[in-house]
Order: sequence, then structure tokens, then C-alpha cells
Amino acid sequence: MSTGFGRDKTHALREGARLAAAGRLTLPVAQTFPLAQAGAAQAASATGHVRGRIVVTVP
Repeated sequence: MSTGFGRDKTHALREGARLAAAGRLTLPVAQTFPLAQAGAAQAASATGHVRGRIVVTVP
């Protein structure tokens, strides 16, 4: 939830929590990487062409 420097994010965080609790918040996952491939996850993120979240799973 980035709204820029110096701005209060409290309202956005509360709204996100409310939507999540109601089951109405979804985040698209582009790729999932195991922790051992965290470098590959970072490289994928650095391309700037990912649509969705990159998830690194921890055993």
C-alpha cells in the first residue's frame, strides 16, 4: 500500500484488513519460488514486467 512519502496509510490499511476479513481481497500471484530460489525471485521482480505478486515460500 504505497501512497507516497509522508502520507498517512492508516485508512488504506484498515480498509485492506476489512476487505480481507470479508473474503473480498484478492492478490494475484504471478510466480511462487522456494526459499532456495530467492535470487531467481528477485531477478524476476527486477524485470519490472511481473503482473501480480511474487511469493517466496519458507519451509
